[in-house]
Amino acid sequence: MSEARGDRSRGSALPTQLLRFGVVGGMGFVVDVAVFNLLRVHEPFGWAWWPVAAKAISTLLAIAVNWIGNRSWTFRTHRRSDTRREAAEFLIASLIGGGVSLLCLVFSRGVLGLTSALEDNISANVVGLALGSAVRFCAYRWWVFGERRSSAAGGDTGTLMPTSDPVARSEEMVADPPASAAMRATIASPSPPPA
Repeated sequence: MSEARGDRSRGSALPTQLLRFGVVGGMGFVVDVAVFNLLRVHEPFGWAWWPVAAKAISTLLAIAVNWIGNRSWTFRTHRRSDTRREAAEFLIASLIGGGVSLLCLVFSRGVLGLTSALEDNISANVVGLALGSAVRFCAYRWWVFGERRSSAAGGDTGTLMPTSDPVARSEEMVADPPASAAMRATIASPSPPPA
C-alpha cells in the first residue's frame, strides 16, 4: 500500500521535475554557448581545430553544471551515496543525449540533404536538442537518480542520501510511511502463540 502511495507521489513530482530539469538545462546551455564562444575568440597558436576542442571543453563544463544542478535541485531527494558512480552514469546519459542530437544532424544532412547553416541548426539545436533532452531526462530520472537500483552486480544499490530540505523530508515521510497497512494490522491483532 505504501509503495502505491510512493509511486503516486513520484508521479505527481513529474511536472516539478520537468520544470526544474528545463531550468537547469537552460543554465547548462548558457554555459555551453558562452564558454564555447569565449574560447573560440581566444584561439591559441592559430590551431585550425581549436573550435572542436573549445566545444569539447564547453560541453564538459555544461555537463558538470547540469549534474550539480540536477543532483542538488531537480532530483535532490533521489541522489545516491556513491557520488562517483552517479557522476559517471550522468556523464554517460549526457553523452547519449548528445549523440541523439548528432544523429539528427547526420540524418538531416545525409538522408534529407539539408545542408544550410539554418537547416543544420534546426536539426541539431532544435529537433536534436528536444529529442536528446527527452532521452537525458528519462535516463536521469529512471537510471541515474532512479529509486530502484539493481544490486545484481554487487555495486551501489542506490542508497538515497538524506535530504536537508524539511519540506522534501516531510513529503518522503507522507509518501512512504514506515509501516505498511498490513504490518499495522498484524501489530494491532497479533496471532495467538503456538500451542
